[in-house]
Formats: sequence, structure tokens, C-alpha cells
Amino acid sequence: MKKMILPVLAFATLLLFVAGCSKSNNQAEKDHKLILDYVKSHDLKGDFTASGLYYVIENSGTSAHPTLGSTVNVDYNGYLLNGQVFDSGKGVVFPLSNVIAGWQEGLQLIGEGGKIKLIVPSALAYGDRQAGSIPPNSVLVFDVKLNRIVILN
Repeated sequence: MKKMILPVLAFATLLLFVAGCSKSNNQAEKDHKLILDYVKSHDLKGDFTASGLYYVIENSGTSAHPTLGSTVNVDYNGYLLNGQVFDSGKGVVFPLSNVIAGWQEGLQLIGEGGKIKLIVPSALAYGDRQAGSIPPNSVLVFDVKLNRIVILN
């Protein structure tokens, strides 16, 4: 009987792992389709990153790009795919390392004074968690202007 417990536990662990991967892959596929539909309906001309982030650089800005260790000053609007605005700000300052992965990746693509549209799959945003008025598994859209990289003393 004891000899069977280890293989059964290993098989059960494998099933849980596969089920978890399947769920996340399935959500990634749903997000990708939603993003493609949004891009088509809004006639956007941008690119995907390897992580699934879709971006449109509206103005590349200067050659001074932020890094993950930078603190930035931005103006932004954030909304759901249906156009519902959930957040906005002007002159907001924060360490880039403290925001969602979609912003961390996307803002490094532009320089100071640059503007970018980010369409962020749920895995690079809040995943399957509710965040304020943002429902779980939401693809998010952001229009961001990188005003400047803040030099901290």
C-alpha cells in the first residue's frame, strides 16, 4: 500500500500542475483574441512583445529611456476594453518597479516626452484578482505620456 502512495501523489501533483497551466494558457489565449479584436476595431498599428503586451508608440520621445530602477513622472488614462475609464493621472510620480508588469515593460520602450498606448493582457496586469473597479482577468488599455525620468538625490 505504501508503495502506491508516492506514485499516486506524484500523479495528482502532475494533474494539478497541468490543470493550472491549462487555465493560465487558456486565459492568455482569450486575452490575445480580445487584444486582436480591439486592435482591429480601432485600426491600431503596433506590435506585440514576447510577453503578449501590445503597444503603439505614438511619439518615441528622447533617447533617455527609463529602466526598471527608474522613477518616472507620467500623465495617463487607463480604461477597460469597453472604454470605461478606471483611472487617470497627471504628473504622477512613481518607481517603475512598483507598477504592473505591463507598465514596467512598456514604458521602457519610449524616452522622455514619449507617448505610448499599452494594451495589457491580464497576466501583466492584475491577473485573476479584482482591483478596485477592474474585474478579474481584464485586459487593460493605457494611454501614457512619459513626462520625465525623475532624478532622486
